[in-house]
Amino acid sequence: MWAECMRRARLGRASRDLVFPAFLRISSITRLAALMGEAALPERVIGMHFFNPVHVMNIVEVISGLRTSNGTIDKTLALCKQMGKEVAVAKDSPGFISNRLLMPYINEAVQTLGEGLATKEDIDKVMKLGTRVPMGPLELADFIGLDTCLAIMKVLHSQLGDDKYRPAILLSKYVDAGWLGQKSGKGFYEYKKS
Repeated sequence: MWAECMRRARLGRASRDLVFPAFLRISSITRLAALMGEAALPERVIGMHFFNPVHVMNIVEVISGLRTSNGTIDKTLALCKQMGKEVAVAKDSPGFISNRLLMPYINEAVQTLGEGLATKEDIDKVMKLGTRVPMGPLELADFIGLDTCLAIMKVLHSQLGDDKYRPAILLSKYVDAGWLGQKSGKGFYEYKKS
């Protein structure tokens, strides 16, 4: 569907009712609209960040670019409502809301483990029991994928230029070793392949 939308946009045959949703984690909506060109009507390009697993998580981040119109935002909010999802609206910025907050949290947990301050079990335990989150940060990193966490941290660091987003050395080492979390069978924890 996305390829067809892009093809029609390039040919200038996009329907006036068509909205171009970008399903993503971290890309710039404004940049995406610019890459699509004027024929795609940049005012109709908007971001939708669904959380994993989509059928369980009841939230969508809606990200508007600099040229996204209010009409496009309204149509997207209505679509989210039709899907039974709650919505958080964010302006176009690296990481949006969720990854801007979540990834430094995970990265700091990895840094804490790498420094030997605590075991992985104790890092996860203190956050689960102390803040009532369902997964500790290292468990969550394994669920997301360590390669995904590293890629997001690299984008945040390069685009925001703040060292608080510099990826933990241990995170890079695990990814280099092929320890990507649940999808590879090993990350901070080990998983049985099904």
